[in-house]
Amino acid sequence: MLDALEKIDAKKTGIFAAGVLFGTAGIRVLCGRDAKKVYTYCTAAVLRAKECIMDTVSCIQENAEDIYAEAVQMNEERAAGETEFEDESSFKEKNGNKEEAAT
Repeated sequence: MLDALEKIDAKKTGIFAAGVLFGTAGIRVLCGRDAKKVYTYCTAAVLRAKECIMDTVSCIQENAEDIYAEAVQMNEERAAGETEFEDESSFKEKNGNKEEAAT
């Protein structure tokens, strides 16, 4: 049994014991009143930031919807204008050929 105790490395055992001690103390600190206040303030700041970001996102979405609606309207107007030109050119071709044949 003494041989087993001799094989234990005191340095590694001390580091392990210190880690357990600091871990236990860390848990006590993280569960304390002051830590709870810090968590509360941080959470409140995150919620304020979230609200600000959501306002910005909704503004961007509204602008994007307006841009999209205007683009659709422009394309519809352009398509209607091209249709008129196509109709006029085909009308002129038909009537132009009749006028040339009559002369």
